[in-house]
Amino acid sequence: MMKMPTLGKDRFVSGIFKRELKNRFLCEVAINNQDNICYVPSSCHLSNFLSLENKKVILIPTSSKNTRTQYSLLALPYKRSFILLNSSLANKAIENSINKRRFSFLGKRKTIQKEKHLENYKADFIIKDSQTILEIKSLITTDKEAIFPTVYSERALNQYKQLFSLMDKGYSVYYFIVSLNPYVKVIRINKKSEFYSYYCVGKTKGINFKAFSCRLVDKTPFIDKEIPIIEQ
Repeated sequence: MMKMPTLGKDRFVSGIFKRELKNRFLCEVAINNQDNICYVPSSCHLSNFLSLENKKVILIPTSSKNTRTQYSLLALPYKRSFILLNSSLANKAIENSINKRRFSFLGKRKTIQKEKHLENYKADFIIKDSQTILEIKSLITTDKEAIFPTVYSERALNQYKQLFSLMDKGYSVYYFIVSLNPYVKVIRINKKSEFYSYYCVGKTKGINFKAFSCRLVDKTPFIDKEIPIIEQ
């Protein structure tokens, strides 16, 4: 029997995922045979991406004392690693890896701002050295060949329009798709999605698309490797 991976910190706990609630930010997890309402750090229901019912999950105590939930969903043990279930960890993985040689294609990276507002657009990161915007999108799946996007997002389409406007004003843009499953081998663009036409226009206008997988290293998310993007 394969030994399950461990995070090795007392503050992490495990439980059995029971169900998602109507509020997409809440779920029910059995911890020590007691049902607990836990926070789901995702912009939409996780059932859109994978099935968690009756599976072991890893949780972390919530940082705020004013929240109604004691724990927040963190990860699904998977093979010899984890699928991260917190979509914001894609940004954290980029932040932790941005100064590594892997990202040398971005040029000088001495001054990096995060969550910076440019007009009506909120950039995940701006590299001030080169006026480069980094837009980060997370992807959760158990498939080795992942489809992107999985769900419709009007917000993501509006962001595209704002990025086009900012490019006309001199900014360059990198659009990073980050798989929270380290075993994903390829990203396939969903041609049936509304995203696809924006993707094609973006490529024509000079948006640089790249995809990566991330992995927990010593309990911290880092970019693991670059993975190819396929359109057909």
